[in-house]
Amino acid sequence: MATINENFSKLASGYLFPEIARRTALWQKQHPEASVLRLGIGNTTEALSPAVCKALHDKVDLLSHRETYSGYGDEQGDTYLREQLVSYYHQYGVDLDPTEFFVSDGAKSDAANIQEIFSKDNVVAIQDPAYPVYVDSNVVGGRTGRFNPDTLRYEGFVYLASNEENGFVPDPPKQKVDLIYLCSPNNPTGAVATTQQLKAFVDYALENKAVILFDSAYSEYITEEGYPHSIYEIENAKKCAIEINSFSKFSGFTGVRLGWTIVPKELECEDASSGVLNKMWNRRQCTFFNGASNIAQAGGYAALSGEGLRESRALVAYYMENARLIREGLTRAGLTVYGGINSPYIWAKTPNDMPSWDFFDLLLDSCHVVVTPGSGFGPSGEHYIRVSSYGHRENVEKAMQSIEENLHV
Repeated sequence: MATINENFSKLASGYLFPEIARRTALWQKQHPEASVLRLGIGNTTEALSPAVCKALHDKVDLLSHRETYSGYGDEQGDTYLREQLVSYYHQYGVDLDPTEFFVSDGAKSDAANIQEIFSKDNVVAIQDPAYPVYVDSNVVGGRTGRFNPDTLRYEGFVYLASNEENGFVPDPPKQKVDLIYLCSPNNPTGAVATTQQLKAFVDYALENKAVILFDSAYSEYITEEGYPHSIYEIENAKKCAIEINSFSKFSGFTGVRLGWTIVPKELECEDASSGVLNKMWNRRQCTFFNGASNIAQAGGYAALSGEGLRESRALVAYYMENARLIREGLTRAGLTVYGGINSPYIWAKTPNDMPSWDFFDLLLDSCHVVVTPGSGFGPSGEHYIRVSSYGHRENVEKAMQSIEENLHV
């Protein structure tokens, strides 16, 4: 008799972003005359760069002829792309081997799947607020108890509060944990960790034989000097950290789908010496994954090379100008804002301690602007909203004008 994975029943509610889409669609149905301005989900809006498009077209042309057709590639990613990623990390003074890179269909998949190579008995620390996939994948993996609606927490997690007092970058846990999820620049708060802050986590992980799962998907958005783009800029981090990154927000690949995970051969944990975790993730990928699209990988190579790299960074600059407009517009509207300097996300405090979903409804009703309620990212996100800079410039300007004119709090 077939039975279900009961851990799915522990999930607190529907996934955050489909819930936003559901509520927005319902509101639009009730207000068919209204035009909704979307600054919620972090979905890129601008066209792929010319160099990337040419690479994609060229690869399709190769696939259209028997002599140049290719089928399955390496599950770890095509060698030429992994070698280019090695060169990409050299700009940060980081030396890695191509066999430590695993190309995938995006950071979200890897952030969810990476927990499979660790025991379900591991104690997990979550930076709070956090991207929901970190939480939900470990709930489904059986590492938590039930969700407590009073505390807005899952039993079994260690929550690392990120708040105004600590600049939205938490301290390492006070108790022993085994897995630590960190994201810098952070989604959703927009905060970026300093070298010293990351070193504190690396030191903790080395002392406790813990593993840091470091999401650096927004590293290209760091505009200020002095902040690490990779956790491997921290001494000895290769012994205790896995890094996950993506082309989605850097090069507009949200629909093309391409990312990578780095599992250093030096990485160790409580019961695994150097090399074991790299081999385990390699086996996991070879067993459950047939490799990223060869077309997407051609586009990824172009995004990291020459004109493609310059064009990708110009795309980032476009979204960062949107972020500046949002920061300034929300400030003029009387809101307290954070982020948006080294990140495409602006983290804004709701007025008068209004619950996040209530402020979501207020902005939709009065300003016709969609944002993301902070409570959807964890208990420390309550009384905040996340505003995304991913949008056409004209729509960002309209949204800020509408908020400034119509938001009365």
